[in-house]
Amino acid sequence: MNYDAIIIGAGMSGLAAGIRLAYYGRKVCLIEKHFVTGGLNSYYRRGGYNLDVGLHAMTNYCTPQNKTLSPFRKILRQLRLKHEDFALRPQKVSKICFKSASLNFNNDFNYFKSQLHEVFPSQTDNFEKLLERINSHNELDLNAAPLSARLVISSIITDPLLTEMLLCPLSYYGSACENDMEFGQFVIMFKSIFYEGFSRPYEGVRKIIGVLEKKFKECGGELRLKTEVKSINIEADNARSITLASGEEISAPKILSTIGLLETLTLASDHNRTACAVTPGKLSFTEAIFILKDDIISRAGYDNTIIFYNDSDKFSYQRPAKITNYKSGVICCPNNFLYEKPLEDIILRVTNMANCDIWHSLDAAEYKKQKNEVLTGAINVIKRFIPGFNENLIKFHDIFTPETVKRFTGHINGAVYGTADKSKNGTTRIRNLFIAGTDQGFLGIIGAILSGISIANLHFLMNE
Repeated sequence: MNYDAIIIGAGMSGLAAGIRLAYYGRKVCLIEKHFVTGGLNSYYRRGGYNLDVGLHAMTNYCTPQNKTLSPFRKILRQLRLKHEDFALRPQKVSKICFKSASLNFNNDFNYFKSQLHEVFPSQTDNFEKLLERINSHNELDLNAAPLSARLVISSIITDPLLTEMLLCPLSYYGSACENDMEFGQFVIMFKSIFYEGFSRPYEGVRKIIGVLEKKFKECGGELRLKTEVKSINIEADNARSITLASGEEISAPKILSTIGLLETLTLASDHNRTACAVTPGKLSFTEAIFILKDDIISRAGYDNTIIFYNDSDKFSYQRPAKITNYKSGVICCPNNFLYEKPLEDIILRVTNMANCDIWHSLDAAEYKKQKNEVLTGAINVIKRFIPGFNENLIKFHDIFTPETVKRFTGHINGAVYGTADKSKNGTTRIRNLFIAGTDQGFLGIIGAILSGISIANLHFLMNE
């Protein structure tokens, strides 16, 4: 069967690219090896509960009244969707919590600035200079040379603690680089988290996936679930077709993959012809998800939406030597968004950096043991921030690890943010094979959707 475009991977970027192409009359086949769409930002059902995989919060919040062309507004325009389709609700307040200082922020950037001026009065002028540098940078330049965010920030901000605190939440939400991030990605994440802020649909990530999947089908796109790609067949540096695990062969003039750069090139029939210069990603995480018996959140007066915590004043964002690192992490309470009515369940999530090599080496018995260690470690983290929390309040829990990420997404090493070797313009060594999503470089839910739109526009619709 022949198509105008084949898209591998029905995550956020694949769905967005598919909508964009199908809207303009392209015959699109969107292939997903799992039985649900969403990719890294999907959901599953266990113990009678719907559990989000990747969603702590959506970034880039804007109110329905705000008509400025923000990234979220661009998505609505490009995909012909409405603000109310996503039913987003803003956060209450979040926190960056280090040993010697804490900074609160919400969706009002002036509030964050006032917090920063109060905690770091000597950096008031320097922070304004950093904002000027951020605002003057073209973070959407797909051909820009990589630039170290840490070097740029520390050349302006003279207090090392503030540099570390700014890097912490942005790294956790979108860096594939150890102890740094590319400055363009830093600018994207800074604007998306601090300028615009966090939000969440009442139903969680299922709402977002449902909106995108419905739109894709309405535009005439073909979605194939439980369909795995066995190989991308290459002739003379062109992708001639793809072969599915079933043996079926399908073709299109152009192919877009959203499953990762190295993961895609490994599928190429000539992948042994030349050594691949792409370095596998190695940053992965564990996450403990808790459903609680009663509303200790409200009783304790805990109103933080997300806490980015670090036990020292030096932020270590790297693969830990031990199997999991509890000295730094993220605590998310999905209940602490401004909904019209409370969520049915009381939910807490604790995310920590993990050593993917150790996790992948465990036998079944040791794997189960280490998951129990993650449970204990996450409980101890929560106890530090929520007075009165104890094990007896837990009604249900689940743990996912780098092994879980690897098994369900195919990402090598379970690397959530993929390789550090991004292909910003979406090109590969194969002329008609393109990349969107994690390894193109726009990360998070909004970033992934924009990535699919941008690459579809650039390589599939422009000049056609």
